[in-house]
Formats: sequence, structure tokens, C-alpha cells
Amino acid sequence: MNDVIKKEVVFNHAIDKVWDAISKAEEISTWFIPADFKAEPGYQYTFTSPPNEKGCTVISGKVKEANPYMLIYTWIVADTKVETTVKWELEATQDGTKLTLEHSGITNYAGETAVAMFESFNGGWDNCISGLTSYLKQEVNAG
Repeated sequence: MNDVIKKEVVFNHAIDKVWDAISKAEEISTWFIPADFKAEPGYQYTFTSPPNEKGCTVISGKVKEANPYMLIYTWIVADTKVETTVKWELEATQDGTKLTLEHSGITNYAGETAVAMFESFNGGWDNCISGLTSYLKQEVNAG
């Protein structure tokens, strides 16, 4: 089984704008999940989403690395106690910013649960990138 989900997208937005969108709680809460989050190593964060059909309401973890344009944190879904890792990396390009998102360690889940979680996370990150894309477009147009 593949253990890493990888998403890449290029935004025609400045790198600092994308960085703020993925690293500031007030922005994350707008386009992703309501967040108690600080891009500071050691910070214990919590994302709390409204109840949904999958029952996944709380995600928590610890920020491992947070320096301009790289953000790494652990990812623990609800009461699973299973730790995976999320990594966001930004790179300035001629046209804007390349974002690379990796979610790894999914085989830390046992057996078939790992397969189900991989599928759930994969679709979830597609939705996440879509939300981020819409948010960045709105922010630019609002400015």
C-alpha cells in the first residue's frame, strides 16, 4: 500500500499570501476547519470541525517544524491515537507559488483501516486544496 499522499498545485499568488493561508489560525479556519493553531514548533494544535457523516470532528497534533515556507505537523484523527505526518512546502515560482502537500505514515493504521484512511485522507486533501484555491481567489479579489 502507498503510505504517502502527495498533492502539488501552483497558485498565481505571492508565497507570503499562501504561507499565511496555511499557517495562521484565522485563515485556516476560514477555508479548512476551525483551528486553534500556531505555526510554532511544539505547539499542540486542534482542528474541530462540525459533526459530519464520517464522524471525524477533532484532529490534533503537534507542530514539528514551522519556518517560512515549510510546515510539518503530526495529525491524529479523533480518538484513534494513530499519528501520521502532514507536510506543507512552498516554493516561489515565476508565476506565483508551488505548494506541495504530503501526508505520510498512513500505514501506522492497522490493516484495512489503513486503506480506508488513505482513501478518506486522499479525498479530504483534494477538498482541502480546492478550499484553499477558492479562498486565495476570494482574498485577491477582495483586496
